[in-house]
Amino acid sequence: MAFKIPGVKTFIKSLYSTGKQGTQVAIGNLKFNSRVGLAAGFDKDAYCFDELAAFGFGFIEIGTVTPRPQPGNPKPRLFRLPADEALINRMGFNNEGVDAVVERLKNRKSDVIIGGNIGKTKTQPMKMRLAII
Repeated sequence: MAFKIPGVKTFIKSLYSTGKQGTQVAIGNLKFNSRVGLAAGFDKDAYCFDELAAFGFGFIEIGTVTPRPQPGNPKPRLFRLPADEALINRMGFNNEGVDAVVERLKNRKSDVIIGGNIGKTKTQPMKMRLAII
């Protein structure tokens, strides 16, 4: 919501974007504006990737998207194992589906590189064909 206030995005970019030569990285045909990226899961339904780009990320991975929306596994889905200093994640790919994510990505304003993962829905058989969108 804060990014709807005029000047907030510019202010955030001035704090976090270096704009210096040498911070960019080229891998193959991809040119990343920064060496630091945001891992999958924070913006799993692609709602705020443009706003997150203002923080200077070189890429943003939105998370796993399934062909159709699904609610994920019943809660609780995240478990701590204090003795092992570990977590178990059983989220179950809760997301709004590929069509909703594609519509949001069509309206993107930043040039940040977006990554994502393709997952199967719970109702889809294990043997599935991969379609390139």
